[in-house]
Amino acid sequence: MTLPAFSFAQRLLARLGRYELSLLLVPGFVAGAVWLFIELADEILEGETHRIDPALLLAMRKAGDLAEPIGPRWLEEMMRDVTAFGSTGPLVFLTLAAVIYLLLRRRHRTALFVFLAVGGGQLLSSLLKLGFDRPRPDLVPHGMTVYTASFPSGHAMMAAVTYLTLGALLARTETRRRLKAYIMLLALLLTLLIGISRVYLGVHWPSDVLGGWIAGSAWAAMCWSLAVTLQRRGRLERENAPEDSDPSSEDRPAA
Repeated sequence: MTLPAFSFAQRLLARLGRYELSLLLVPGFVAGAVWLFIELADEILEGETHRIDPALLLAMRKAGDLAEPIGPRWLEEMMRDVTAFGSTGPLVFLTLAAVIYLLLRRRHRTALFVFLAVGGGQLLSSLLKLGFDRPRPDLVPHGMTVYTASFPSGHAMMAAVTYLTLGALLARTETRRRLKAYIMLLALLLTLLIGISRVYLGVHWPSDVLGGWIAGSAWAAMCWSLAVTLQRRGRLERENAPEDSDPSSEDRPAA
């Protein structure tokens, strides 16, 4: 290797070394997720999921009575509780709570970023639903009232957008790996359970939920990558940055 080429390689490695390995993998993940979503949508439009979707949906119903989901009555009630975590009301409340918290911490730009990230995900979900306009499942009675189109699942997508985005930003405030892993696993588990509950209640085809998971995860990964990049460039407040001093603050320690 010639000297100029070796010098260039050193500068390139030094530049890449300033970024987290996971951050470098995000573009590939997002590109792969977009490709998977397009392939899944194409399969749905061509009717290739007509066999697997009903089979999985009916697998969650009692053979003698398709109006009843499998399992005891308390499981059905619990699934309704779980699916509520992906509904508009709780997600709006959680997002506003996070935004207000960041404003109180004087992280104004981060608060705006969180609001735009979740709001942008909601807009994308609505546009995708309008574009595909897939009918809801009609094989079994719905376990709750639904108003919008079926693909992709808004609950699955917005759960991924909201919980994974907030979880990733919260995990960056921790220095211990066990706590980082706990936060992200909790966000991932909640996202998965919400999606499963939609199929269990008969309001979505399994492919709707899969599409929502893929689209929501890609959006959350893209937002996280952008947040990290903006923090490194000083456009967003760093997690460990001290709060701005406020001489009128009531939280000052007593003299």
